[in-house]
Amino acid sequence: MATPKIAFQKSAVPAGGVAAILTDGKLGFSGSAKTLIGKIKDFDRIAKAAKFTGKAGSALDLIAPAGTGLDRLIVFGLGRGEGDPATEWVKTGGQVLGKIGKADKASVLVDIPPGLDDDPVKAATDMALGARLRAYSFDRYKTRKKNDDDNGDCAGSLTYLLAEDAAAKKAWKAHEALAEGVDIARDLVNEPSNVLYPEEFAKRAGKLVDDDVVVEIFDERKLKQLKMGALLGVGQGSEKESRVVVMRWNGGKKNDKPVAFIGKGVTFDTGGISIKPSASMEDMKGDMAGAACVVGLMHTLAARKAKVNAIGVIGLAENMPDGNAQRPGDIVTSMSGQTIEIINTDAEGRLVLGDVLWYTQDRFKPQFMVNLATLTGAVLVALGQEYAGLFSNNDELSDRLTKAGVATGERVWRLPLDPAYDKMIDSKFADMKNTGGRFGGSITAAQFLQRFVNGTPWAHLDIAGTGMGSLQNDINKSWGSGWGVRLLDEMVREYYEK
Repeated sequence: MATPKIAFQKSAVPAGGVAAILTDGKLGFSGSAKTLIGKIKDFDRIAKAAKFTGKAGSALDLIAPAGTGLDRLIVFGLGRGEGDPATEWVKTGGQVLGKIGKADKASVLVDIPPGLDDDPVKAATDMALGARLRAYSFDRYKTRKKNDDDNGDCAGSLTYLLAEDAAAKKAWKAHEALAEGVDIARDLVNEPSNVLYPEEFAKRAGKLVDDDVVVEIFDERKLKQLKMGALLGVGQGSEKESRVVVMRWNGGKKNDKPVAFIGKGVTFDTGGISIKPSASMEDMKGDMAGAACVVGLMHTLAARKAKVNAIGVIGLAENMPDGNAQRPGDIVTSMSGQTIEIINTDAEGRLVLGDVLWYTQDRFKPQFMVNLATLTGAVLVALGQEYAGLFSNNDELSDRLTKAGVATGERVWRLPLDPAYDKMIDSKFADMKNTGGRFGGSITAAQFLQRFVNGTPWAHLDIAGTGMGSLQNDINKSWGSGWGVRLLDEMVREYYEK
């Protein structure tokens, strides 16, 4: 994976390499950008000939402009008022890197065009975050080795020039921790399942989070002692043993209740005995995107020294159809003591989460729990790939997640929970069954999970449409998106740090 080296320096007119400057829809410039444009003879005529008006996302690329000493000058249009104000600088950062492409060094002049009152420090660090996220690639299994000095398709170094460079450097530390967390989640989702099976995932989780995070790994012997029969049932058809990983970051006051994040980590999902069709089954290596997000988030919180006590718990299993696999009609007993009739072995993620949710609320008594899971195809039918499905038993938590989604662009849409749906998962032979049939599939899955939260404020995020194979955009060119790390970090930062 190649990423540009990010730096922040005092405002200046760069003398070499590639430079990018910003303009609005009126082709207005300020500061060093104005000085640089002033060196280009007949700029207005050039812009008119190229039909460049400064529209959002547009760019005018000038090769070796006379009088500047630059290899290239990219004039980038902001066109403010056309996009989402909360995320436009992050998006702009990705777009600018895309226009710069492969270069040894590049500079971005963060001179806010006239008429805009945006904070240059926020603009610079958000653009750097957007560039960092866009630059990610997963190529470790490509055998055509690149040269050591080859940075792929992005700039080798990227320097943001602004007056308050010291403030930007300080602010960037938290942004960089966030980018690292997203990249960790992306790497985990992109890994093949023959490499990243439950035991290996657990080992990596312990190494990927910050050193100050306390990590516990539970093997199958421990899981049996805890009576996690639902989770163990999912993995019993695999040669790979199941695992649970508990991660604890203590950045708040000693007696503060923690916040808790739980992730589904099915490292490969064949569907078990209820086997999936072969088409696109290879995508099921990403059925652990929820767990990947939790690992990335815990790294971010610790790396930026978040003033909060946080718990991350992930349930790891591989769902395979061998002679020991659980069957439709089997009944398992969960850690909570509730019994579950297995109707469909492909509804396995809720079994993993049920035990892990119960364990988390019982041991840690958290302020709230948020779980993430690539849980149902039904959420794709309902919301496509633009939003994750949100289910919650708590209006305040739901509202905070929604606002964090707006702030980061990782948007959620609340769907109903209602006792009327419970009858769909009532079983003739056990306390419940693990699927309610075709209709309302995302809702009945959430109703199932709610039976294991024991009244704790809780939200379930169904990320089947956003966590893997999601729509690529200006800041994500990866199959594994790392979705959720920025959303949850924003929520913690905004509402739960003291």
